[in-house]
Amino acid sequence: MFFSIIIPLYNRPQEIDELLATLTVQTYTQFEVLVIEDGSSLPAKDIVEKYTDQLDISYYFKENAGQGFARNYGFERAKGDYFVIFDSDCLIPADYLEIVKDYLYDHNLDAYGGPDAAHESFTDVQKAISYGMTSVFTTGGIRGNKKHVGQFHPRSFNMGVSREAWEKAGGFKITRLGEDIEYSIRIHEHGFKIGLIPGAKVFHKRRTSLMQFYKQIHFFGRARINIYKHFPSELKLVHFFPAVFTLGIMTVLLLNIIYPPLAYIGNVFLLVYFMLIFFHSLILNRSLKVAFLSIISSFIQLTAYGLGFIQDFIKRIVLKQQ
Repeated sequence: MFFSIIIPLYNRPQEIDELLATLTVQTYTQFEVLVIEDGSSLPAKDIVEKYTDQLDISYYFKENAGQGFARNYGFERAKGDYFVIFDSDCLIPADYLEIVKDYLYDHNLDAYGGPDAAHESFTDVQKAISYGMTSVFTTGGIRGNKKHVGQFHPRSFNMGVSREAWEKAGGFKITRLGEDIEYSIRIHEHGFKIGLIPGAKVFHKRRTSLMQFYKQIHFFGRARINIYKHFPSELKLVHFFPAVFTLGIMTVLLLNIIYPPLAYIGNVFLLVYFMLIFFHSLILNRSLKVAFLSIISSFIQLTAYGLGFIQDFIKRIVLKQQ
């Protein structure tokens, strides 16, 4: 099995350097790498060329059109039996392709996704953000977990698609706002088999600051409504939870101002909830600082998603704006 690893890139030369370094030590070596520079003002051509002696690697520069269409550009030029998509802010374990290859031979998946985790080299903020995105107390622990709701949808930071599935379903039709979910739904509708490969994890840096994390998750909340506009059946009850949590937070804050006795139950609930997050993160990360930051990142994860969801729910569903 020959893999084509496709990496869209936009103004992140340092990240692509770190990612490519991890690909040089893969235990399974039947793969090529395609780096698609999507109109960056900080091109990484010189960095990519450092790896020409260590990797079968190609560099392409195109006009900016977004990450979904940059991946399509790579699909059209790839030689592999299977296309593997990474975000530029990922680090790849040395046995990643070995694990994927063995699993695909045993389970015959047409598309797959894998989980993400925090690497020991990540900053405390990045570890806390990783906790906020993967914890049972925030996302329900369903990202990169078999206990997902409904059909599993791979996420594009760690996703694979067979050449046959691409030839039948095509590439990405939208370039942002849930483009990976839309694509995986379409692959599934063409009758292809999609699944999670539990061992195919990547170390995903996500964002380097809490403010950047807020902006990203707010975007994810809006993306869920965008997916609904394409596939109404994909809006599940669980997707409303961050919005309900956000409205609950606003209600408790208001009650603390106008009539504190009514806010008592809400205050106790929030205290217990954030203490559970603190001690759970402390057990996982063995760091008081990361545990404290995990409270903040979890709060951001829920409220940013909730606000983005509410914003576009009102604009696009209630008011029917485009």
